[in-house]
Amino acid sequence: MSAAQPLDVQPTPLALLLLGREADPTSERGVECPGGLPAPSDPDLVARARAAKEKLGDRVFVLGHHYQRDEVIAFADVTGDSFKLARDAAARPEAEYIVFCGVHFMAESADILTHATQQVVLPDLAAGCSMADMASAEQVAECWDVLTDAGVAETTVPVSYMNSSADIKAFTGRHGGTICTSSNAKRALEWALQKGEKVLFLPDQHLGRNTAVRDLGMSLDDCVVYNPHKPNGGLSAEQIRDATMILWRGHCSVHGRFSLDSVDEVRARIPGVNVLVHPECKHEVVAAADQVGSTEHIIRALEDAPPGSKWAIGTELNLVRRLANRFAAESEGGKEIVFLDRTVCFCSTMNRIDLPHLVWALESLADGTVVNRIEVDAETQKYAQLALERMLALP
Repeated sequence: MSAAQPLDVQPTPLALLLLGREADPTSERGVECPGGLPAPSDPDLVARARAAKEKLGDRVFVLGHHYQRDEVIAFADVTGDSFKLARDAAARPEAEYIVFCGVHFMAESADILTHATQQVVLPDLAAGCSMADMASAEQVAECWDVLTDAGVAETTVPVSYMNSSADIKAFTGRHGGTICTSSNAKRALEWALQKGEKVLFLPDQHLGRNTAVRDLGMSLDDCVVYNPHKPNGGLSAEQIRDATMILWRGHCSVHGRFSLDSVDEVRARIPGVNVLVHPECKHEVVAAADQVGSTEHIIRALEDAPPGSKWAIGTELNLVRRLANRFAAESEGGKEIVFLDRTVCFCSTMNRIDLPHLVWALESLADGTVVNRIEVDAETQKYAQLALERMLALP
């Protein structure tokens, strides 16, 4: 038998991508920056960011989402959740440039709410949101056709979570719906059910389900899940007609990782621990928690917590670690704060905004070059803003 000859096989671009040896230019948008990024190991990054920001002065306003890493938060003029930051930007009309250290849908919301003379910059265009990407405009239009065929579209009010694209916000505005945050989802659903008989909740099924069942007293049977990857969403016309909540099959890749086992394990490991989770978590996790609330609620709850108390937090790890360090250092009886799951889970897309990207964006602006500008077209902006204004008018 002759010796085996080496195969003349060349790896495909997809194989190299899966092995981590290549990048996909269609999905890795913004990774390649004109002029190149500073090296992550550059010891002068902090000084360079500070110098560029000082050069720009009041012309730039840097927003830092709570889930950003500490090295980025250090240069934020304000921190907060996505909607708070967009409103903060709108309240600073003198700032020519809004540098949004967050993800794509957040920068879109800032562009919708800010003045036309202001320019919104996202330091890395690849900083997207997996949840927002789970609902495209085409898929949602097809869903509305399914609801129309079932005879319920006229009595269905869309409610879209803030964590959605500008296109989905515009769809919501066109069809008489509103946007919501994790803080005001209950009010948004109450408003919608006064206007119609059903709600199409986009794109996070867990926030929709938790709000309907936990806050409004519905049953799980009142909810159905529309899967955009199945014919008719995987639902019969009868199921659609019988449901009150039509939940889009979307979720947060971070909060969706927490499980009931996570809750049971931390209770066994830390006696007397308080479990505090975000409403984007699965229903069984929310049901087993001691407290549930938005990012801002989580921060306030820990601020108000008694000295020496113990907490397991179910939200993004950058924020949990920052809160743990902050409250452990309290002079009287520091609070013990741990991550709900032992598995490390950052928001991978949020973490794309790192110090090299921020330095590159600030130095480019200081040199007179606007990079990675986020612009929402006028038609989309019109209807998306209408949906946002309905949210702001909620009682």
